[in-house]
Amino acid sequence: MTGGPLAGVTVVSLEQAVSAPICSRVLGDFGARVIKVENPRGGDFARHYDDVVGGLAAHFVWCNRGKESVTLDLKTEAGLAVLHRLLARADVLVSNLAPGTTAKLGLTPPDLAERHPSLIAVEIDGYGPGGPLSHKRAYDLLVQAESGACAITGGPGAPAKPGPPMADVTTGLYAALSIVSLLYANQRTPVAVSLFDTMTDLMGYALTYTQHSGVDQEPRGMGSPAVAPYGAYRTSDGQTVVLGTTNDREWQRYARELLERPDLADDARFLANSGRVRHAALLDEEIAAWCARHTLADVQSRADAAGIGNSRFNRPSEVVAHPHLAARGRWGKIETPAGPVPALKPPPVIAGFDPPMGPVPALGEHTDGVLGELGFGAAEIAALREQGATGTDRAAS
Repeated sequence: MTGGPLAGVTVVSLEQAVSAPICSRVLGDFGARVIKVENPRGGDFARHYDDVVGGLAAHFVWCNRGKESVTLDLKTEAGLAVLHRLLARADVLVSNLAPGTTAKLGLTPPDLAERHPSLIAVEIDGYGPGGPLSHKRAYDLLVQAESGACAITGGPGAPAKPGPPMADVTTGLYAALSIVSLLYANQRTPVAVSLFDTMTDLMGYALTYTQHSGVDQEPRGMGSPAVAPYGAYRTSDGQTVVLGTTNDREWQRYARELLERPDLADDARFLANSGRVRHAALLDEEIAAWCARHTLADVQSRADAAGIGNSRFNRPSEVVAHPHLAARGRWGKIETPAGPVPALKPPPVIAGFDPPMGPVPALGEHTDGVLGELGFGAAEIAALREQGATGTDRAAS
């Protein structure tokens, strides 16, 4: 498959942080050309979160491979005019600017529909228009708290933010899916996706349960409020194994074949999942005692033989060296301004298509080249720089 399924599609992105950068990165992974428009004064603020990747920020390296960086000061008339010349040749615009910014710039969906009718305009925001929170800034943690996700994460009385930036990433994926759907249908309808709407959708089980029961489920740490037994247990060699069942038949194998406890299998309290959930603390006590007498390897071997789902609790440093990733060739390399670094390949494996895994751009690295494609001559490019429309340093770091 030459170039990938989105070869020939040009995406322009006015993006910061994670949600829109993940959206555009995913489109780039499928072969789209992604032109990242950044403010000349520092660019995407995720560039400066930390400097652990040879002076580059881990967030930025993760979200921005395969993109071209063009610096434009959109507060200048000349910079905004260049953006519109770029949009006239583009297929998609993705943005996640602060509330009200697109309106100030004249880049709202109605504005763009009138000026660039062939453009798919996708705006990612925090809370969506028309509500009492629409004006608020929205970051991942804020939306996870507002949507209730933190209340069902952590432990009883100790709510926590889910580790990965779930609101940002899932919103970016919904945005990318919307774009692919519209490209497939050859439609140019504007798209709005909010972090809050995405997270309340992901909260579907918890919200449905509470709507119909009146009960706010307590967080269960590494367990589940919906099924039991399902949790993490220490083993005799100081490791942690995670074991779980999802139905009553599995529970019978769990009790009889793994734990060798037919008394638990026959206990009326545990025959149905609803009963096991009510008595989860008692089951966890029994399972923890059994796991404490066995090594991790022994528990996992026995669980596999019994057809019981199991995994090892890993820290990020252990996942980096995970043998399953290595055996399946899941690590690739990408170029960055700091040199080549390892990066995981995109999750979809498409027969006959190698994802491009393009380089992470320096700030403004591609400004002159893209302006040249738009028909600007060397003198005009120099004039734009002199006016501050593209910044004074075309490859600032």
